Amino acid sequence: MILIVTSKRDLTSDFIVLELQRRGLPYLRLNTEDLPKGTVYCRPEVDDAWHFELEGAHFDLALIKAAYFRRPGTPEPLSHIDESERTYCMAEWQALLQSLYWAIGDRWLNAPHSIALAEDKIRQLTLAREVGFRIPDTLIGNAPAAATVFAARSRTIGKPLRNAVVSGPRSDRVVFTSRIAIDDRTDPLAISACPIVLQREIKKRFDLRVTVVGDQVFAATIDSQSTPDTVVDWRRTSAPDLPHLTYELPSEVSNACVALTKSLGLRFGALDFVLDLAGQFWFLEINPNGQWAWIETRTGHPISAAIVSELERIANDRSYAGNLATA
Repeated sequence: MILIVTSKRDLTSDFIVLELQRRGLPYLRLNTEDLPKGTVYCRPEVDDAWHFELEGAHFDLALIKAAYFRRPGTPEPLSHIDESERTYCMAEWQALLQSLYWAIGDRWLNAPHSIALAEDKIRQLTLAREVGFRIPDTLIGNAPAAATVFAARSRTIGKPLRNAVVSGPRSDRVVFTSRIAIDDRTDPLAISACPIVLQREIKKRFDLRVTVVGDQVFAATIDSQSTPDTVVDWRRTSAPDLPHLTYELPSEVSNACVALTKSLGLRFGALDFVLDLAGQFWFLEINPNGQWAWIETRTGHPISAAIVSELERIANDRSYAGNLATA
C-alpha cells in the first residue's frame, strides 16, 4: 500500500490518486486534518505496530511500503473540545504525526526531515556551486554597509531567506522577488531588521522550472519576459496565457540537477533556473516539496506518473529486502 500524507485542499495529490487508480495500486490518502475523527495507537516495543481506524479505512503501518509527503493539514480537534484545550490537543496530534513520520523511515519519497533541511537556501547555493552550477553573486545578511557596497556594483534583486509570507491583522502579504535599491539614503534599520537575500540580477531569456523525480528530469521554460509584471518574478501573476514550453536540457545540466537533488537527501526536487541572454544557466533555488501539477497540465510532462513509478520502486525494493530477510 502507498500512503499519501496531505490535506483535503491539496489538488496536487489528486493527480497522484488518479495515477494510482489508473494502475490499480492500493493506496491510502491521509488528510491529516481529519486524523482526530478516528483512532490511532502504537506499540513502541514492536516494529511498525501502529494501528489506524479512520473513516472508511483500517490499516497498520506494516502495510505501508512507500509514502509521499505532500502538504499535510493541521489536525482539527473535535467540536466538543473546549476552546481553551484546542491548542493543547492540536499540539499533541502534531507530536503524534512527527513520530509517525519518523516511523515511516526510508519509505518516503522525500522524508519530512530531509525536506526541512533542504529548504536551507544557503546550503542549496553552496551545494549547487559544488555540483557545477553557476550561481548569481549573492549577499545574505542584515549588514547595511555590506549591502550598500554590494548593491552599488550592479542591479540587485532582493528576496526572503525563508518565509515569503508576511501575516497581517486582516490579510497575508506575499513577498516576491523584487528589484531593490540600496544607497546612502536607505534607512539602515530597514536592512538590519532581519536577514535578506541580495543577488545580482541576471538578464533573462526565460525562467526554467526543472522537476527531478528519481533519475528522471522534466524541464519547462516559463516566458517571464513576455509580461511586464513577471520580468523579475514570474509568480507575480497567475495569468493562464503565460507561455510554458517543454525544454531539453543539456545532459551535463540534467545530470547536475539529479546530483544536487540527491546531495540534499531527496528523490524529488523542483529547481528554478534563469537562462540568460548568452544561453548560460544560473541556479536560483530548489523547492524540496514544490508544486508541479500546473507544469504537467501546461506541458504534458508525465510528472505524476514518474512520482508513482518512484513510489512503486521504493515499495518493490522494500518487498525484495523483506523477502530476503525471511528467506
